[in-house]
Amino acid sequence: MDYIPQDERLVRYSCQMRIIDLLRPHRTIPRTRWTAKSRWDLSFYRVSILSTALLIFGLGDAIIIQSHTGNAPWSVFAQGLAKHTGFNLGTCTFIISGFILLMWWPLGERPGFGTLANMLLIPIGIQLGVDTFPVPHSVGIGIVYDFIGVALVGIASSLYITCGLGPGPRDGLMTSLHKKTGIRVSRIRLMIEGGALICGWALGGRFGIGTALFALFIGQSIAISLGVLAKLNHKHQTS
Repeated sequence: MDYIPQDERLVRYSCQMRIIDLLRPHRTIPRTRWTAKSRWDLSFYRVSILSTALLIFGLGDAIIIQSHTGNAPWSVFAQGLAKHTGFNLGTCTFIISGFILLMWWPLGERPGFGTLANMLLIPIGIQLGVDTFPVPHSVGIGIVYDFIGVALVGIASSLYITCGLGPGPRDGLMTSLHKKTGIRVSRIRLMIEGGALICGWALGGRFGIGTALFALFIGQSIAISLGVLAKLNHKHQTS
């Protein structure tokens, strides 16, 4: 084995520790230089970040769909609905988001700019990705697709959330139900996601290992992405 000088070993160790620290999951939502003061506090810079994030979210979801190993729960539902209506996946995703938004009103929740942008841009990203990304020729490559998709959705979610322009339709339903019932957010989210998955599976949406990978790793992907944003934003403020 080649001898590595101690100074070089220390440099390598320092770099490894910096990477580990950068990728450490964040437990809270950091405030960034693009975080809005209200749900309608708009600027070109903030709206650009939001729009880019939502399109990336849709593309990440589309990669998972194209893996043919199983979709994220809401895409299972959208795909099942598409099979019975003749609409494409993007349109069905938009229809589902609109129906969920209608459920907000009796719960006292109101949309923000980000909520409406979520309804429009994520379906566009999904349909663009489904029409563009090739279907892999093996399950192994499909699983690689799944991890890429989970990473993209995590990055996009962290950017979208930190904009502070209002929750997406599903997130708003979750938080409003939590406020009304007092049931833990995690349990409500599980019920909502589980209901979407069951409905989608019953309608013929694709369910499989990709669905399980999404469920297992999406939370960690978002937390890591939030941590990276928090550290980069702190570095920018102190420089």
